[in-house]
Amino acid sequence: MANEKKITCLLVDDEPPALEILKKYVAAVAALEFSGTCNNAVEALNILQTRNIDLLFLDIQMPQLLGTDLIRTLKKPPRVIFTTAHRKFAIEGYELDAIDYLLKPISFERFLKAVNKVLDNLPPPGPPPPDGAQSAAAGSPNAASFQRVEPSRSLDPFLHLRAERKTIQVALDDILYVESIRDYVKVVTRNRTIVSKQSISSLEEFLPREAFIRIHRSYIVSLSKIESYTHDLVEIGRQQLPISRMYRLDVEKILQRRPG
Repeated sequence: MANEKKITCLLVDDEPPALEILKKYVAAVAALEFSGTCNNAVEALNILQTRNIDLLFLDIQMPQLLGTDLIRTLKKPPRVIFTTAHRKFAIEGYELDAIDYLLKPISFERFLKAVNKVLDNLPPPGPPPPDGAQSAAAGSPNAASFQRVEPSRSLDPFLHLRAERKTIQVALDDILYVESIRDYVKVVTRNRTIVSKQSISSLEEFLPREAFIRIHRSYIVSLSKIESYTHDLVEIGRQQLPISRMYRLDVEKILQRRPG
């Protein structure tokens, strides 16, 4: 009983920030067991041929081999949850009998919804195995072993940024706003500015949605740091940041709901 079988998970994505957030999400769910990460589908294929993996969190658009093509090469693929920034792959993902399809940036609540689908799809427990078969049966998880999981609060109060040839830990509460500059992001805090090579969308995955809001294709701001706003911009300190038409309606709804 003490050693209940967990669902072993392999995370496959060519973007390190995406792997990091999935790793944190997996670690927060007792029913899941982290079994490693891969930066491409070919590496994942080698692991799947040698290790028992119950569940793949699999990006679709990767170099060398697409995630969907990886699944087509497997005679008995594990359960799959596709992760991608591209909505156009959804139909193809479901045609391959994926459990779910997560569109980046992935919130923890949406992640848990997908995990619950996995738990709901586990086979029901059969009759108790004979004594001799007990050890073999222990290798297959079933629905009786797990309970559905519910969302928790923020998993990590820090953002971890790769910059200046090191990893810099930044408290989420210190962040004023994030700006996209081509292939880089500029994270502006109370007392410093950090430039890291990654996309603003991948960074957005690490930011709790109740504390940060996307106001523009190039800007994410901390809700608690907004001092004033108009129809077209928000003001944080001396900085005025534009609200684009695409995000305006959602921004206004959220700002109007803020207490005080």
